[in-house]
Amino acid sequence: MYDLADVLSDVELSPGTNLLISGPPLTGKRRIALEILANGTRQGEGAIVVTTKDSADKLVTEYEQLVPAIDDAPFGIVDCVTKQRGVGNAEDSSRIKYASSPVDMTGIGIQLSEFLQDFYEARNIKQNRVLLHSVSTLLMYSNVQTVFRFLHVFTGRVQSADGLGLYVIDSTAHEQQTLNTLKQLFDGVIEVKEEDGTQSVRTVGVSTASN
Repeated sequence: MYDLADVLSDVELSPGTNLLISGPPLTGKRRIALEILANGTRQGEGAIVVTTKDSADKLVTEYEQLVPAIDDAPFGIVDCVTKQRGVGNAEDSSRIKYASSPVDMTGIGIQLSEFLQDFYEARNIKQNRVLLHSVSTLLMYSNVQTVFRFLHVFTGRVQSADGLGLYVIDSTAHEQQTLNTLKQLFDGVIEVKEEDGTQSVRTVGVSTASN
């Protein structure tokens, strides 16, 4: 079972769960997602990040602050921005794989599957956490129907691998109808808000695992 005690108390999730992390900008959604991911890495679980906003290099630097022994950890990144920007080296490695852009959803899906297969089958890591940051970027480049179809396949892969999927979205950047459509794909939502400098986090529709 997946433990979210680092963010939320008394919540355990069954393997194969997909959660949407939703909130306005600058409320710490990304940090919460990375903390949940890092908590799994510290326990020996696999971690895969699909990044559509930050380069792999930036992400590795940030993740090293959360997991100092990252070099020995099963950690993979699907970088969807470096090739698009045309800066830096974009050669695939055991840790970093590159998609051409956030529009390249077929490529993203292939790279994700390769990481999951490597961790789950080749390295015998049966619990893996996957972070997609962010859904909002995908919606900037593609319509909601295309993103919905992509996420339907993406969440299905996480579910079939008994993983934990985390998906970050900016709740104020999209129409409510778009949010409602996408929420159908997830087992629950982590809502993040900030009022008067205080961050609040709550779960919606999250079913806890039975003991």
